[in-house]
Amino acid sequence: MRPIYTFFVRLYSWVVWLLSFRNAKAKKWIEGRKHPTWKKHSFSNENWHWFHCASLGEFDLALPLMDALKEQDPKLKILVTFFSPSGMDFYHKRNHRADFFSYLPVDTISNARAFLHHVQPKAAFFIKYEFWYNHLNEAKKRNIPLYSVSANFRANQTFFKWYGWNSRKTLNLFTHIFVQYEASKVLLNRIGIQQVSVAGDLRFDRVMQNKSKANSNEILTQFKGDSTLWIIGSSWPKDEELLFAEIAHFKGKVLLAPHDIKETHLQEIENGLNSDYVRYTEFGKYTNEKVLILDTIGHLMNAYQYGDFAYIGGGFSGNLHNTLEPAAFGLPVIFGPKHTKFPEAQRFIDEGLGFSISNANELNAVIHKIQTHTDLKTKITAYMESNTGVLKRILEKL
Repeated sequence: MRPIYTFFVRLYSWVVWLLSFRNAKAKKWIEGRKHPTWKKHSFSNENWHWFHCASLGEFDLALPLMDALKEQDPKLKILVTFFSPSGMDFYHKRNHRADFFSYLPVDTISNARAFLHHVQPKAAFFIKYEFWYNHLNEAKKRNIPLYSVSANFRANQTFFKWYGWNSRKTLNLFTHIFVQYEASKVLLNRIGIQQVSVAGDLRFDRVMQNKSKANSNEILTQFKGDSTLWIIGSSWPKDEELLFAEIAHFKGKVLLAPHDIKETHLQEIENGLNSDYVRYTEFGKYTNEKVLILDTIGHLMNAYQYGDFAYIGGGFSGNLHNTLEPAAFGLPVIFGPKHTKFPEAQRFIDEGLGFSISNANELNAVIHKIQTHTDLKTKITAYMESNTGVLKRILEKL
């Protein structure tokens, strides 16, 4: 079955190559692998630990573990590979202690052998959903310890189907799998995967760490004033279509941070708003608009400290963004209905700390509920703190 898997990997690469003629992201994916940076670097015999992350979100998740390993051994070196261009494009905007970055080579046998022969890592960490068989298999042959970190599994995945016996081989390659929830451990145990433990979601440690390091922002301080501040984080067009009417009636101020900050999209937002607005980059000392459009990257995470509640985008497309970042500051979170792939969102709902909405009437009702339940912030803060300690559990097992 390995040749069939490799065939489909090559087919995927060929499709991306075709798309690269019209799609900028696909072009970056191809160009980044044409002249891989790892080939130009000498890894010598140093103590390199390899972290593979799909994109920037997984990199953020892994940062506390990277920092902890560096604290334990200052001479340890960290190599980070990304699958997506978003990681390579924006990792430099994070405070990190990694030593080298590169795209992951296409997952063929020859690429995996060449990569591992050149890098020779002492351990490898695959973050969350990354399961690249050829790289894992070649690493296993070299007796490199392999760890899956903050993984989450669902019963409808191929691993757990009657025809998924070949996919299950990938999971058996790991030295240990750290899962987020007990349900994932149960699923793995049922198919014979025993090298697994429930450590929790490392993002809880990450966002609480970020909260403790949050910097003040003079613009947001002035903009909020004494008003209630509704923060809309990483919104998509489908979210914005629903939100515009509610923004117009909202008796407070709104920070709108779109996922896409291209000029064309910013203009679409401005045309859709029925309220006075100003862009973050154009904010003046005496500006008194109702809506502040965050047209920059890197400010949203710290901005949540000024909010009273948050709407997180992506829930109408199945690509829900980070709900833990606002919750770290005690903000109740609202999001769209397509959140089944994000168990933390369902847990917020179960605890009465998060709210899923499908239409404008539900949005209006939820905002009213949040504003009348003043104890939510205390409950959310307590919930977030109770879910930390993930890093400690991982380090103890390692």
